[in-house]
Amino acid sequence: MRKILLALILLCFTVNYAQNSVKISGKVLDESLKLPLESATVYFTKVSDSTVVDYTISDHNGNFEFKIRKIDYPLLLKVSYNGFLDYKKPFEGLQSDQDLGTILLKENVSSLNEIVVKGETPPIVIKTDTLEFNASSFKVRPDANVEALLKQLPGVEIDENGKITVNGKEVNNILVNGKPFFGKDGKIATQNLPAEMISKIQVTDTKTKEEELSGQSASSDEKTINLTIDEEKNKGLFGKATVGYGTDDRYESSLLFNYFKDTQKISVLGSSNNINSVGFSMDEIFDNMGGGRNTSIWVSGDGSYNINGMRFGGNTGITKSSMVGLNFSDEWFNKKLDPNGSYYYNRADSENRNRTSRTNLLPTGNTSTVSESNSKSIVDGHNLNLDFEVKIDSTTTLYISPSFSKNKNNSLYSSFENTYDENGDLSNDYISDDRSQTDFSSFKNNLYLFKKLNEKGKGIGVSFNNTNSKNETDLLTYSKTSFYQSGAADDERDQNRLNTDRNNSYNSSVRYIQPINDSLNFTIQANYAWEESKDYQNTFDFDGLTNQYSDINASLSRDINSKKITFTPSIALQLKKKKIRGRISFGTDNINYQNQSLYLGTETRLNQKYLYPNVNGYLSVTLGKSKSIYTYSAYKVEMPSATQLLPYENIENPLHTFLGNADLKPKETYRVYLNYNNYDYATRSGFYLYGGLNYNKNEIVSSTTYDADYKATTTYQNIDKTYNSYAGLSYSKVFKKEKRTFKAGASLDLGLDFAQGLTNAVLYESSGYEVEPRVFMNWSIEDLVTVNPSYTYSFNRTDFNNYVIDKTEYFKHNFKLELTSYWPKHVVLGSDFGYNYNSNISGGFKRDFYLWNVSLGYNFLKDKLLAKVKVYDLLNQNIGVSRTVTPTAITDTENTVLQQYVMFSLTFKLEKFGGKKDGNKVFFRD
Repeated sequence: MRKILLALILLCFTVNYAQNSVKISGKVLDESLKLPLESATVYFTKVSDSTVVDYTISDHNGNFEFKIRKIDYPLLLKVSYNGFLDYKKPFEGLQSDQDLGTILLKENVSSLNEIVVKGETPPIVIKTDTLEFNASSFKVRPDANVEALLKQLPGVEIDENGKITVNGKEVNNILVNGKPFFGKDGKIATQNLPAEMISKIQVTDTKTKEEELSGQSASSDEKTINLTIDEEKNKGLFGKATVGYGTDDRYESSLLFNYFKDTQKISVLGSSNNINSVGFSMDEIFDNMGGGRNTSIWVSGDGSYNINGMRFGGNTGITKSSMVGLNFSDEWFNKKLDPNGSYYYNRADSENRNRTSRTNLLPTGNTSTVSESNSKSIVDGHNLNLDFEVKIDSTTTLYISPSFSKNKNNSLYSSFENTYDENGDLSNDYISDDRSQTDFSSFKNNLYLFKKLNEKGKGIGVSFNNTNSKNETDLLTYSKTSFYQSGAADDERDQNRLNTDRNNSYNSSVRYIQPINDSLNFTIQANYAWEESKDYQNTFDFDGLTNQYSDINASLSRDINSKKITFTPSIALQLKKKKIRGRISFGTDNINYQNQSLYLGTETRLNQKYLYPNVNGYLSVTLGKSKSIYTYSAYKVEMPSATQLLPYENIENPLHTFLGNADLKPKETYRVYLNYNNYDYATRSGFYLYGGLNYNKNEIVSSTTYDADYKATTTYQNIDKTYNSYAGLSYSKVFKKEKRTFKAGASLDLGLDFAQGLTNAVLYESSGYEVEPRVFMNWSIEDLVTVNPSYTYSFNRTDFNNYVIDKTEYFKHNFKLELTSYWPKHVVLGSDFGYNYNSNISGGFKRDFYLWNVSLGYNFLKDKLLAKVKVYDLLNQNIGVSRTVTPTAITDTENTVLQQYVMFSLTFKLEKFGGKKDGNKVFFRD
């Protein structure tokens, strides 16, 4: 019934649109060669104000056809193609179909000099390696941010997890005028930069710094978005400050201040809140509210969140966080030195209560474990990231990117745990009380020098990368374990553990690039990698006579060292043509792997040498301006860790002992990936298909056995094979009529995996698959209302062979409805409603819940001041329940979550840009 109703709605929309529209068609050719011009932009603008009315793109034969609503005011038709003069034709209106015949474009002899005429930029320009959008052609509200602008661009999707894709390909790098803005992930830029500042958005393939400086093609299939700021807005300052207070003493405050002056950009930010938010969204609906439409941008699956690689907050629970940050970029010495940097200080205070119920799946019979824990932590962190690009001369460039981080974590943790046998009788119980302080410091640096030689494309590059980290932990731990069935003595511990982990890695390489012809070159490269890790721990038992932790406990002390030296010579062949690019590399990994342990007075050395191929390659084929195929394959070897190899017995957990296996072999992985994308800018519809396989040989798995008290002992073994495969497809289409826009899309994701494992020395197999269809829609009336419904269903099943259970299966429903209204004037209304159902949750926990957040605001002072009332979890149903199913256990977990609150907030926006004198807009002069 729902499908029929949806079809009727679409049919009515289409019929109504057809009755009030006209068809425009024609063909675009090169005037001199009479050849078709593919991806020429054909568009209509209003004569009165140059506003873009509608547009399309020519196909590979130069043909174009699109429907446009009937219009009774003067229009100007423009046809634009990169490197050619624009074609223009005026119309007094459009009341009937128009066949424009053949349109001939003349080559622009001045295009090589990059002469730009303002006001003549088409909505879309498709170049060989760049997709460019004219920001002014896509209308958003005057106070909208960049994210709202991106959502209007054809082919651009932003899902509920904050992931941005362009024509199905993920965006992993966002730049502002070619520079990072508080990190390359771009979250702060898209959430906080006003859309009105942006003149154009450029989409390119993401390149490494080596590929960028050497001029080689991108090996990645991911995308980079560069936001170019309008020249008139590139001198000025803007920002936002928010303060809010609510019930249950919930509060939020945030400040972001930006100063731009040509190439110089300085930004300062700060925030403090106790609502599990980083606090840098310029979303005028919910500000920093967790659980709303901003949550997924910042919060990961465990409740923590990240900015630029920094992690904030405890894993789950309630977090009070405070942060200050600074970002700086400029160009010095006539653009010979490009500095860019950012600094953060953060403090996060987290509390959580956890309740867990676990069924342990054993060949001898299932056991059950119930546990509860309470945790508190305070994290203080500093993070500094710097980028320098030095143009030594016209042929030589040096890139340096150092980063520093230092964190201190003080935590308290207490827990109890009971384990019952298959008959429900108590087997053992365990209590613990821990207090720890951890100090972590890290230094990373990337250095790359590239020298262009005489011949075009010829050059030599030298790189050096290092990572040095130190982690020191001072732990006071008390635990008591009691055994009730075997008569074993209780295990009581009162200890001080001092642990130091050091990790150092250095990687250097030299590469020489030699062109064979204009489209083909080969690279000779030598890479040397040196990695070392040290794990040193002393454990002291409490001495009741001295009241000090002074008795060394040798069985819980260790000294483990691991060193891996890899030398890899390789040769690569790279092809770069107009419609095809690719690279294949052949090399050899010469690995010297040295592991050493000192435990209970016994020193063990394990030195191994390996010789493995190093092979990888990719191929990208452009089938048209909007169609492409990309494939990637690689062979990878992963060494077992020192603790997996060495005969060191880790008995830190009284209920679980770990022991290494010196006979382990390295894990070998074969990977292949393929995708096809086709976005038709003429019809505003797109299709994306992908698939991949990871096949593992000599997979390293845990082998666990249990004694009569259900104490576990785990070692490691190689098994023949495991694999995981995945595939998916998506389709979306946009319908536009005057100020109304309707967008609909659907996707299907599939997963298939095969695994093997060992429990009580019994080998089992598991085969699983997952199916996840999703549909979404977006309906909007410009400047008035936006409605975004979506629905996702997922089904997961795993079948077991030679195991205590035959199969597990579960399904999930997820429905979301976002509503935003800007009517009446000055009023902003937001509603985010979500429903979740998980059949995988056990009977002791609630399987479904509703999360509904609402917000009502009013703008004052020419929309500079926004007063708002927000309600988080209006129905008071939010829960923190999850279930994890593995081949050895089914675990249900409940954590502390943020409960219902009401908050009142005030937000003030400041914008002062050069180039205008309007309201509080001002000139900025040198």
